Amino acid sequence: MPSTLLALNWKMNKTPTEARSWAEELKEKYAPAEGVELAVMAPALALSTLAANLPAGVAFGGQDVSAHEAGAYTGEISAAMLKDVGAAYVVVGHSERREYHGETDAVVAAKAKQAQANGLVPIVCVGEKLEVRERGEHVSSTLAQLRGSLADVGEDVVVAYEPVWAIGTGKTATADDAEEMGAAIRGLLAEQYGEKAADIRVLYGGSVKPDNIAEICGKPNVDGALVGGASLKVPDVLGMNDALR
Repeated sequence: MPSTLLALNWKMNKTPTEARSWAEELKEKYAPAEGVELAVMAPALALSTLAANLPAGVAFGGQDVSAHEAGAYTGEISAAMLKDVGAAYVVVGHSERREYHGETDAVVAAKAKQAQANGLVPIVCVGEKLEVRERGEHVSSTLAQLRGSLADVGEDVVVAYEPVWAIGTGKTATADDAEEMGAAIRGLLAEQYGEKAADIRVLYGGSVKPDNIAEICGKPNVDGALVGGASLKVPDVLGMNDALR
């Protein structure tokens, strides 16, 4: 069984100075939980600061990556750049990137492949909007999105299921909802990757907090969480880490 992954997504928060203070506070108070991996997905400008100040054993990664190796793509960050600073992961296809930047499944797959080509593990995000769930089409819609986002992508990947209606709203899918989708995703992964699918971690994201993470991650097909708001304060991170012990 793969370790549980607690992936913290800061989104567009924290300057490098604030990131250093956060990392130093974490280093002072953090006690690793057996079988739990902690990783911080931070703005690109904060990654070098995290590399120098995070506790030993805590990984970090980017929140996005270019679909291109290098070249005339002003403002973009390449996978090689992320790898060079010490990143282990990168988030691709987050619902905010899909909605605000028009990213398609094909773009997400291209980014995931670029990440893998440079030794990074992509965290591929998928999830449905509220109207899709209300129509009862949440499973088929999310699996179609995932299938497109994993086209020609290797098995060294993490999948994060984030129902769009639960991101930053305070609404949380139930643990059973997370398990239903986790099991469906696991089935698709088995179709694509065979026995290797058992080692692919499936995360849940969407208003995860210290008081609900244990129930959600206790389900058989939920291998961790991609956490937004609760990732910004060290006490909340420590609470989630402790809840997973």
